[in-house]
Amino acid sequence: MSRWTREGCRPRHRWWRPVRVAPVGGSKHDEGGASVAGIPTAPIDRILAPFREFASSSASSGLLLMAAAVVAMVLANSAWSEDWTALWETKLTLSLGSLSFSQSLLHWINDGLMAIFFLVVGLEIKREVLVGELASVRRATLPIVAAIGGAIVPAVIFLAIAGGGEASRGWGIPMATDIAFALGVLAILGSRIPLGLRVFLAALAIVDDLLAVLVIALFYTSDLSLPALAAAGVILLALIGANVLGVRRPLVYGLLGIALWMAVFQSGVHATVAGVLLAFTIPARTRLDSDAFVERARAIVDDFEGRTVDGEDASTEEHHAALWELEDAAEKAQAPMLSIEHALQPWTAFLIVPLFALANAGVAIRGELTAIVVEPVFLGVLLGLVIGKQVGISLAAYAVVRLGFASLPEGVRWRHIYGVAWLGGIGFTMSLFIAGLAFGGGPLLDFAKVGILAASIVAGIGGYLVLRRIPAHTDPRGEGA
Repeated sequence: MSRWTREGCRPRHRWWRPVRVAPVGGSKHDEGGASVAGIPTAPIDRILAPFREFASSSASSGLLLMAAAVVAMVLANSAWSEDWTALWETKLTLSLGSLSFSQSLLHWINDGLMAIFFLVVGLEIKREVLVGELASVRRATLPIVAAIGGAIVPAVIFLAIAGGGEASRGWGIPMATDIAFALGVLAILGSRIPLGLRVFLAALAIVDDLLAVLVIALFYTSDLSLPALAAAGVILLALIGANVLGVRRPLVYGLLGIALWMAVFQSGVHATVAGVLLAFTIPARTRLDSDAFVERARAIVDDFEGRTVDGEDASTEEHHAALWELEDAAEKAQAPMLSIEHALQPWTAFLIVPLFALANAGVAIRGELTAIVVEPVFLGVLLGLVIGKQVGISLAAYAVVRLGFASLPEGVRWRHIYGVAWLGGIGFTMSLFIAGLAFGGGPLLDFAKVGILAASIVAGIGGYLVLRRIPAHTDPRGEGA
């Protein structure tokens, strides 16, 4: 593996953050705000600047997700509710030779687009295991054990309340944590939150996502088709072979990934699992280490500069050849795993997940709310997320630290861990996803959705208040005691 540094190779947050280039010998903007790093700024750049600022905010994807959920709830309970429901039931058919896929728009979002979301989740899991917080056994122990505790206790609470029968299928719903919302709350709190707590929450959510993927694959799978499973296995072997042979082109993995998705879709295993399997096969190594890249890039730039005589550029062909060579060197110095993750993150954060929320978060509230709040599924989801996450995460973290297998991150106190345990109750995206798998449709799904929305609001506000009452840190990085 090339010489990655843990902080240098991984994004600070799970959503995309635009790279801000430091200016050369001056401020970021000139006096008229017309250039950045010496490069003239086009009018369109100044028009789009507010949107880019929003996209770079730590809380942006969480806010967009919240807005999508509110819109879905409002429309589901408006005079246009029937049209809103009919929109997601619209059939969309894709054909490829003798193969034909005809599903509702809702299914294309949940089974198709969400496979891309799970691909990003898989890439994040792989990155954390290789070079992140899960790369060291001692560092990984705390978030892994805390996540397991935060998954088991909510599931037990749900089963204890919901009982047997069809309702018991929802036991996986309160196991999940929505990282976009949770980290968005930490972003609102700003520098008063230690950096170590942000890292702990991100690592905990990664493990939480892995557990959710395993639960979906093992317990929310319909009747299996052995021929389709065999085809998926062959395609997966082809992907592994491409990795071993050093194939790095995203197009190859994209085409094989689509074939894998189609096979998994036909197999009975939920199609989104294909996204995670694909992620694990994408290369994590670079062809050029940092020293070799710097040496090669410097030689190309020196040659580029040397071809400029008396202030006049050399031929366009020569300059283009140098730029293509520099681009090739930059591509070889990047791990495909990281470049693909970076390319997909804005699409998942600002399009796919909000679209999923629009299609799934809306539920028509029929009858009196008092009838809903006594429903076992609603109570199981609500208490599982709000109470179960608090108890599970806090007790598991306390036990593993007291037993000496792990230690708290620098600057993090037990009150911080308790606040994060509250934020773990923000289930939303993954919880809604599992709810759809568990109940398919009908009143039980509606009760689960209302429980998820209520729990996410309560947990978000509760976590904010707990963390807000902890004295602020004076260290500008948020690492002080």
